[in-house]
Amino acid sequence: MEIFNFAAFAGYLTNQFLLWGAGVTLGMTVAAAAGGLLLALVLAGMRMSSNVALSQIARFYLWVFRGTPLLIQLVIIYSGMPQLGLRLGVLESALIALILNEAAYMSEIVRSGFMGVAKGQREAADSLGLPSWLVVWKVTLPQAFRLMIPPLGNSINGLLKATSITSVISMEELMRRSQMVMQEHFHVLEVFGVAAIYYLVMTTAWGFIQERLERRFGASTAHAR
Repeated sequence: MEIFNFAAFAGYLTNQFLLWGAGVTLGMTVAAAAGGLLLALVLAGMRMSSNVALSQIARFYLWVFRGTPLLIQLVIIYSGMPQLGLRLGVLESALIALILNEAAYMSEIVRSGFMGVAKGQREAADSLGLPSWLVVWKVTLPQAFRLMIPPLGNSINGLLKATSITSVISMEELMRRSQMVMQEHFHVLEVFGVAAIYYLVMTTAWGFIQERLERRFGASTAHAR
């Protein structure tokens, strides 16, 4: 009995169906990271706000989305929203779930970045009579961004792999397409071995990009998520 079909494995490495799935995974990662970061900025601002109501709303959001599994959030959005009259497609449901979940983690990274900027920096800028928005844009944000790069980079690395969870609602990213090929040809190890290599290539490539960003902005070496 053949344990591992090397010919099939080699063929799957250049399988267009799987390569397209990897492309979908990358696209979802970029879209979810961008959307999550924008929402994270809003949530971080609410958390740091002197308005108690806004701060508590943000705290509740983080409590819910950091305290429940992404899988449950995904299923609720995909299966629960139609019962409320809001019908979402597979792609929309997947992106919304990823963005909402990722924003909960990124918001704390953003908040810690801003809190890491020395208070004296802001006070010095304020003493010059600069508008608050200009102080944030020119003084606080550049320094906070340096602190955010390592954890944000690792969060995106984790997000790339988390897209595989969307396969449960039939989102045809890399994991779902791997399952489809495997069910057709019954090459379990061969297909998922190729999928693992694809994920390694993507995360490794992102690791190089992250390192360049850290060197460019003078950030410290990142720790794995």
